[in-house]
Amino acid sequence: MHERFAGRLEAGLRAIEAGCRRRKYKVVTVAKRLGKLLGRNSRAAGLFETDVVAGPDGRARLVWRKVEAWRAWAELSEGCYLLRSNVSDWSAEDLWHAYIQLTDAEAAFRIEKSDLRIRPIWHQKADRVEAHILVCFLAYVVWRTLGQMCKRAGLGNEPRRVLAELGRIRVLDVVLPTREGTEIRRRCVTRPDDHQAILLQRLGLTLPSNLPLTDNKASQM
Repeated sequence: MHERFAGRLEAGLRAIEAGCRRRKYKVVTVAKRLGKLLGRNSRAAGLFETDVVAGPDGRARLVWRKVEAWRAWAELSEGCYLLRSNVSDWSAEDLWHAYIQLTDAEAAFRIEKSDLRIRPIWHQKADRVEAHILVCFLAYVVWRTLGQMCKRAGLGNEPRRVLAELGRIRVLDVVLPTREGTEIRRRCVTRPDDHQAILLQRLGLTLPSNLPLTDNKASQM
């Protein structure tokens, strides 16, 4: 469990560190982000010594290191998990992985309500209930597929941060008026920055320069 929290925390620290190199943040802004990250992963926060300092140019900089002595203390002081089961032909590792699947199921419900924005709906008919469950299941499959893509690309198995970074890419409608009174419309995709371009390259994705318009009346070049 400590390794799971420590992995999330280290990935978050590296993301904040990279963000400080890309942009000029205030020390207070970075400190707030750091506080939220440590709060979400409090069980492994003692493993890292962190500080936010201001450089000569006023740019905030995150400084952190691992405190390996804390890991040994945590292993001795926090005890062990005890799982009781009537399954006798499984190894301890198999039982543990089966138990962890419960937390994955709970995370799936949170993902559907937050990231996928699929709120619970009261249905009165069985077929509508089954249809809603199917939609939720397919959405979760897509989410897990994104996680596997990130894992194969060496970006961890949590696509939330990757989507947040790529979500800053915008789609713009460019309108060009003509002397005849008509308008030429093009739907363009903004060019990704260096960090976004690296993520897209690692995921094997290519952005189009423009997208087709859904309005049939709009003229396209």
